[in-house]
Amino acid sequence: MEHGNLSRRENRQLAVASATVGPWRAAAAVGAVVGGAALAVDVVTGHWSTSILAGPVGLALFFFFLVGTVGGQLRKDTGDRRLRRWADAHPWQAALPASGALLVLNTLVLTLLGSWGLFGALFTSLLPAGILLVVAGVVGSVKAARRSG
Repeated sequence: MEHGNLSRRENRQLAVASATVGPWRAAAAVGAVVGGAALAVDVVTGHWSTSILAGPVGLALFFFFLVGTVGGQLRKDTGDRRLRRWADAHPWQAALPASGALLVLNTLVLTLLGSWGLFGALFTSLLPAGILLVVAGVVGSVKAARRSG
């Protein structure tokens, strides 16, 4: 598969396809455990408010996407080698779909479950989405560099 001949649309489709190869069941379990622990801490410490679910759900989403994305980049048993080669050659593009999904979902969670306005929730969600993008991009870059070096 020649990488230079792909259109922007084809690159986006490959990025989304590469995001689907992650260990999403394990990611869901990690997200549920982290979210449940955060909720338990909020309940035990008495931080009762109308937005008691917003923080734990946001943490659960972050860890879900972190484990799924980074785990997908580190997996060796993926079925399509061409897709894996593309993701190895484009680690930052491969991390974009999960980061974008986290941005959108966390914004919705903070807006609907929390007491945030839309713009406050959007700007607050930029930090975890950015951290996810950086971590997944660096992991993918290091993996590609170690493989070629």
